[in-house]
Amino acid sequence: MSKKPFKIPTHIGWYLAGFADGESSFNVKFRPRNDSKNGWKVSLSFNVSQKEKLILTLFKRYLGCGTIRQRGDGIWYYEVTNIDALVEKVIPFFNEYKFFSQRKKNAFSKFKKVLEIIKSKKHLTKEGLELIAEIREEINKDNSKRRYDKKKSSLH
Repeated sequence: MSKKPFKIPTHIGWYLAGFADGESSFNVKFRPRNDSKNGWKVSLSFNVSQKEKLILTLFKRYLGCGTIRQRGDGIWYYEVTNIDALVEKVIPFFNEYKFFSQRKKNAFSKFKKVLEIIKSKKHLTKEGLELIAEIREEINKDNSKRRYDKKKSSLH
């Protein structure tokens, strides 16, 4: 039997995973950057938004990473953007406490693929960026709010 990566009471772990199943998102963003060899910066994040801060403090406490902020409209959000924290904390947590919905399972799986590309530095190549753009399209099929997407901008 494998050792659990976290010292989280099981009922809390499953509660947070269930909450994240419905209220979280895995995001892959492209931002133009003049100081980058390929002209783009790839940013990844895991986030959860909520009117109440309490549940978000549980994520921060038990995952041991991320930030909690309040938006101008009063909504609180918990966000993890650090690549090492995503790899070492967020991914192992959701590998242990799995999602039930197929939609979130798919997004998580694709998000992990993007993380692998970034950790291997393949995102620094044109081919790596194009692969990330394809994966991002699959993650966010329903999200039309992206500022830079595959159809609207060139990643060359």
